[in-house]
Order: sequence, then structure tokens, then C-alpha cells
Amino acid sequence: MKRLFLCIMAMVSMLSLTAQNVFESEVMNTIMARRSVRKYLDKPVEHEKLEAIAQAGINAPSARNWQYWAVRIIEDQKLIADVSEVYKQANPEAVSREPGFKNMFRGAPNLICVCAPKDGGFDLDAGLMGENMMLAAQSLGLGTCIQTGPVRFLLANEKAKSFLERLDIPEGYKLLYVIAVGYPDEKPDAKPRDASKVKFIK
Repeated sequence: MKRLFLCIMAMVSMLSLTAQNVFESEVMNTIMARRSVRKYLDKPVEHEKLEAIAQAGINAPSARNWQYWAVRIIEDQKLIADVSEVYKQANPEAVSREPGFKNMFRGAPNLICVCAPKDGGFDLDAGLMGENMMLAAQSLGLGTCIQTGPVRFLLANEKAKSFLERLDIPEGYKLLYVIAVGYPDEKPDAKPRDASKVKFIK
């Protein structure tokens, strides 16, 4: 009798969850609230929060759990400032178009650099890791913006070599993208999403 009662209660709980609005879940709320942030406060992110973000990243799924990725989290403000000075000298026009230019990473006080094998075979895994970290940052009250433009500059400009050297990228790996992270100084509206891209096959 007790077992039957427990089964009935479990079924009732499942029905309640099914009827509940799926967008009320904490995870769904975090996903829907995330925006690409391009303006940040002059306030470095606490080390503990950066550690939590890193943990979220390395707990992303990867092919056969090989974890073919490498993450470098930049807390050194001088390192960011120095490479941004190199960027300013090389791109004065671009800098002039950005009022209140702080650094080449949209003014973010901290950076997350994600690296993957050069052959490109594990870029998907690195992408999954990045999404985990951005959602974790969102849940901690932080803003993020994934960036590839700075990567092209870092790889092409010889004077930026010292920045890459500080990353200590493993042999056979490449810098794939950078995530700007910090306390947001803006609240961007959500951009339209094209639901027609989704089809349900029944």
C-alpha cells in the first residue's frame, strides 16, 4: 500500500512539473537573460567568481571526455593595458570610433582565453565550454561577450606576441576565441530570434 501511495505521489509530481511553465526554471531564466555586453564598469571580477566560471567551463561535455581545451583567465590589468596600447597604435581610426576607449576588449576588466587543438577537430568542445562559462557568469551577475576580432589581431601583429607568450598556450594548440567578462555597464535588449529555423519532426 505504501509503495502504491509513493507511486501515485511521484506521478502527481511529474504531472505538476509538466504543467509548469518551462521558462520558470532557473536555467531557462539564465539563458533568456544573457546578452552580449560591450560596456563594463571599471571593476575587476573577484577571483572567486572567475574560479567558479572556470569550473563551469571544464564541466562542459567533450568528445569521449578528452577535454582537449585549455583556458587562460586574465586578471593582470597591465597585460590588458599593454596589448591595448599596441592595438591603439595599429588601429587609430577604429579607436577613435569608440568613445571612451578603455581597451581592445570592449573595456572588459577580465578576459577568458579559450584554446583548442590547431587541427580544428575539437572546436565544438571548446564552444560548449564557452557557453557554460558565459551562462555561469550571467548567473553571477556578470556580463560577457565572445570575441574573435581581437584574436585575429593578436595573431597578426608581431608586437602583440608578448601577450600570447604570457598565455602559455600548449604545443599544438591555438587561441580560438576570447570572452570579455566583467560587471555590465549597459542592459542591451534582446535581439529577435528566428523560430522558423526550428522544425519538429513527428
